[in-house]
Amino acid sequence: MNRPTLAAAVPAAPPKLETTGWAVLLMFVVAVQFSVAASAFMLTGLLVLWVSMLVVNREQLTFPFFFWPLVAYALWTMVSVGFSIEPMRSLADSKEVLLFLVVPVVYRLARGERAANVATVVITVGAVAAVLGIVQYGIFEYDNLGQRPRGAMGHYMTYSGLLMLVIVATASRILFARSGRIWAALVLPALIVALALTLTRSAWVGACAGVSLLFMLKDLRLLAVAPVVAAVFFALAPPQITNRVYATFDLQDPTNRDRLAMVRAGAAMVLDHPVTGVGPEMVQVVYADYRVRDAVNETNPHLHNVPLQIAAERGVPALVLWIWFVVAVVSELLRRLRAPASRALAAGGLAAVTSMLAAGMFEYNFGDSEFLMLLLVLITLPAAAVEKTIPA
Repeated sequence: MNRPTLAAAVPAAPPKLETTGWAVLLMFVVAVQFSVAASAFMLTGLLVLWVSMLVVNREQLTFPFFFWPLVAYALWTMVSVGFSIEPMRSLADSKEVLLFLVVPVVYRLARGERAANVATVVITVGAVAAVLGIVQYGIFEYDNLGQRPRGAMGHYMTYSGLLMLVIVATASRILFARSGRIWAALVLPALIVALALTLTRSAWVGACAGVSLLFMLKDLRLLAVAPVVAAVFFALAPPQITNRVYATFDLQDPTNRDRLAMVRAGAAMVLDHPVTGVGPEMVQVVYADYRVRDAVNETNPHLHNVPLQIAAERGVPALVLWIWFVVAVVSELLRRLRAPASRALAAGGLAAVTSMLAAGMFEYNFGDSEFLMLLLVLITLPAAAVEKTIPA
């Protein structure tokens, strides 16, 4: 079996507890796209309510199978912390593994029709965030590499990553859902424009990869639209955006050169520390020791590549566990794709994973708290959608 099941013939959770948990879940989903502090606060409340429901309702712990590799990844992270050159600093940074609890919480509280409602909230809040970014670009001159639109987030990379996930969730609803398609179609242009204005190439690549997957899942002939969209894009886009696209293929571009230098430095870290890595948060500490001659920056907080960062920080075993997680998620979502009740959500989840992987070749998005929380929500909703809502 993929997961433990609820104990039979148990009393339902008290109505107030169930209703409060559902309300806080919605507030958490809203907060993820606006404030890391607020989302952390809401998640803490959710965890308390979730545990209370498990105890009061005498339920067994339930979750999709792909939660197991996340648990294993979290445990190996603690091993890596133990061998870190600064264990306490690594331990403080490793609190991100607690975010994995989003999976069982969403699975428990977003069952049945609630799953689609959560997706609607994600899309709607994303639309508001997109408008905020467009206003920043058009009115407050967030229109250059030194100052890019970032919505309510503290960094444009986080903002663009969230927009990327919302775009694929929105496109999935348009292509696969039975309802809510009009609203999704209305907000999608704003989401795309906002992402383009962030000038964040990794998120552009991720969004294109995710939407392309959705086209292939729906009808391969839809890929013929891509050249038309590209032509319109280059015809209408401002110079800042088109120049950023051209720079992607320029090997003399400082950002591109530094990315290549980081790959060489990260590979050396893995060779020196293959089992437990240098420790979470330690890449920037040891980077100077591994920095190659043609690197641009003196130091970097991370290696701008998810697999390489995981292997360098936590060792090859952690990378294997992460790959297990990705394979388990994809397998789960492919199964859910066949069920009408979860098809649109599953397609969106597959597109979200594809976007994460594509963008993650150029950015350590798996280590971004807000991005990770929204990703976990989107990949858990399909499994929750086919479960019966526990009566209040």
